[in-house]
Amino acid sequence: MWDERYSTEEYAYGKSPNKFLEDNYKLIPKEKVLCLAEGEGRNAVFLARHGYAVTAVDASRVGLDKARALAEENGVSIELIHADLADFDIGENRWDGIVSIFCPLPSALRKKLHERVVAGLKASGVFLVEAYTPDQLKHGTGGGKSADLMTTKESLSLELDGLTFKHLLEIERDVVEGIYHTGLGAVVQAIAVKET
Repeated sequence: MWDERYSTEEYAYGKSPNKFLEDNYKLIPKEKVLCLAEGEGRNAVFLARHGYAVTAVDASRVGLDKARALAEENGVSIELIHADLADFDIGENRWDGIVSIFCPLPSALRKKLHERVVAGLKASGVFLVEAYTPDQLKHGTGGGKSADLMTTKESLSLELDGLTFKHLLEIERDVVEGIYHTGLGAVVQAIAVKET
């Protein structure tokens, strides 16, 4: 599905970064950042342009090829890894920041991934996430049609045990990111820190 979505010349979700990330990236320590389900690279390239050492992982080779092209267009370098998040090894105490922007995963897989996120962050590392909530189903402006692929404040609180939330909010906001995310969206936003 994702190879097909990314196979157009146009960038499916645009070339500009996610607004929540753009507004809050300075809270991430300026070192090594992992971008999950990074697709065509808009967020990874944005972070690289601001001095971060960025690794982008995605299951779509087509998306990663476009991420490489976007990085070249912007004169930056990002590490690209082709992998399925179901078995991608995040490592332990490795990342100063991990970013997850609209990463739709079945809840069982998401829980396991979030356990690996907690383990993968260094002390003082930051996890920044924006995801659709099940309320998004009434808007139909992106995010698919399955509530199981969506996230809530409660699920993040439970799944990110070991992190301290600096920001955790469910809101409705205009999401204008390419042709697949356009219009009012119901989202959950979180910034969480690994204190020790």
